[in-house]
Amino acid sequence: MSNLRKQFLAGVSFAVALGVGAVTAEAGSFFERINSYPVYKTLPEGADLSTETVAEIVSASKDGRVLAFTDSSGEDIVFVNAANPLNIQPKGRAALGGEPTSVSVGAKAAYAGVNTSEDFINASGHLAVIDLETLKVTKTCDAKGQPDSVALSDDGKFVAIAIENERDEDLNDGVIPQMPAGHLTIFDLDANGQPTNCDNARIVDMTGLADVAGTDPEPEFVSINGLNEAVVTLQENNHLAIVDLATGEVKAHFSAGSATAENVPVKKARMSDASGSSENVRREPDAVAWIDNDRFVTANEGDYEGGSRGFTIWNKSGDVLFDSGNQMEHLGMSHGHYPAKRAHKKGTEPEGVAVGEFGGETLIFVNSERGNFVAVYKDTGADPEFVQFLPTHVGPEGLLAIPNRDLFVVANEVDEDGVRAHLSLYQFGAASPSYPSLVSDIDVEKGAPIGWGALSALAADPIDTKKLYAVSDSFYDDARIYTIDTSTSPTKIVSYVTVQGGEQAKLDLEGISVAKDGGFWLASEGHPKKELKHLLVKVDATGAVQEQISLPQSLVDQAERFSLEGVAEFEMNGQTLVAVAVQREWNDDPKGLTKLGIYNPADRTWGLFTIHWTRRPVPLVAGLAFLRSCLSVKVNSHFSNATTRAVKTQRSSRSPVSP
Repeated sequence: MSNLRKQFLAGVSFAVALGVGAVTAEAGSFFERINSYPVYKTLPEGADLSTETVAEIVSASKDGRVLAFTDSSGEDIVFVNAANPLNIQPKGRAALGGEPTSVSVGAKAAYAGVNTSEDFINASGHLAVIDLETLKVTKTCDAKGQPDSVALSDDGKFVAIAIENERDEDLNDGVIPQMPAGHLTIFDLDANGQPTNCDNARIVDMTGLADVAGTDPEPEFVSINGLNEAVVTLQENNHLAIVDLATGEVKAHFSAGSATAENVPVKKARMSDASGSSENVRREPDAVAWIDNDRFVTANEGDYEGGSRGFTIWNKSGDVLFDSGNQMEHLGMSHGHYPAKRAHKKGTEPEGVAVGEFGGETLIFVNSERGNFVAVYKDTGADPEFVQFLPTHVGPEGLLAIPNRDLFVVANEVDEDGVRAHLSLYQFGAASPSYPSLVSDIDVEKGAPIGWGALSALAADPIDTKKLYAVSDSFYDDARIYTIDTSTSPTKIVSYVTVQGGEQAKLDLEGISVAKDGGFWLASEGHPKKELKHLLVKVDATGAVQEQISLPQSLVDQAERFSLEGVAEFEMNGQTLVAVAVQREWNDDPKGLTKLGIYNPADRTWGLFTIHWTRRPVPLVAGLAFLRSCLSVKVNSHFSNATTRAVKTQRSSRSPVSP
């Protein structure tokens, strides 16, 4: 794997740092997100729009003008009109009477796998055939178990269903075997797209194939090539099988093996640092897609004992032609999309894959379920070349390439805490990527990109017009100050320092200002319930804390969770002063008013002003000129612990809410 690492650092990592492909793509060969369509808009008229919705697996009609996707919470297949991808309209819902697990749309019908299992032991389910005109279920065929993935052959002759008969994760810590065993179910279709063996499905026994729990195969995903051969992932068994659909014969099967991802986050911590390596981990592939009739690609999400954090290209003899190693991890780190809380588990968690031809090139799409992105690669016949990083909505699950319409679709399933499930649509043909606007450089010592995210404030360097400084908020365990080079496109984080040495180690940085005597002023938002103080922090250029300055106790007694948000150093009447902004009202503030604090480093005193606040965010430094006009010429007389002065500003026409 060391050669893979060297290759990556020399090629793709360099591209990651620049935010472009490893090779120069032709103009007009990039994707641009053009629509994010929330699933709740497809709910029936009069329905409560807060009803939970899901978009998990997505398919399209042959002309690509109608999209169909699974909404497991509603037990429906949802159809939308995407004739105008900029203006998607709901078309209807097909009620299934069970949980839809997958859907594939053919020329004359849609085919859905429906889970009707009573429990993990009494597994059951069926294939639902849905008429594309009426959106009604016209036939149900017993699948002999709990369906997961459904695939339709290109010629419309076969439907294959991976029958997982999934395990109970609460039983024996989720370790298999747990009966009943899964299998592959095959239905033959006639010229009208109707199953001819509805009552007698062809069952492919997959027991005895895998070294891992061979008595309990749990097929996860199925994909069909142009020769009507199905590749089936047995995720928990860490195994792959090739099946001839016409005969039901297992033509080949092999272990998915293990892989190593070097220089990636592995510690149980809220950080995005290359803290170690994920070594010889079972791939446990989830989604799979054929690249051509001989090669396919797997997303190695993993389950209870695996997940190699990448994707692998195989041939159907079981040879590994390419493994991405740490590439997905480093893409997430460089672009600020790394799911730091899960670093010790499965990292970016690649789950879905899709393949499609765009602009005369075969492209491979791999999603990161936890990192909320899709990595686009160009197939070269050898090692694929990274082309583009696509941001998604939350929880990307199903991927769909629609080359005949130059569209790519992502089904995003998360619907909780105010985040709604979405379909995201991307149009091929953009002259250049509009995303990212910021990436990080390679940390040479760690052999990985500088991890970052949750940036909460920016400050300009007073001398170098191409340099900015940013801070991270309390999401991460360590507070950091990042140096950003704006001379490149996208802009680039080139270095960082960690704030350290203060009495309060945990900080929630929300403001930064460059100090004229070197170093920085930082505003740290307090949180009484978390025992975080409201602090003005002075650090040197290395991040070492020189002072942690608390607010007067009389003010702290009135404080709320929302506190110091911005900071700016300024000069007035020959004195250096520091202004800090309080985000919202405290207990002693009138409605619609909040505080602006002025700290005098010379005598360590505070002055406070109350100001109106508006929905429009205004940089603190922009208001300093106005502030000067409000202050008395005799500055010193206004700076004491007890000073409070009302500053009148123009009230916004909008109601006072959080900026």
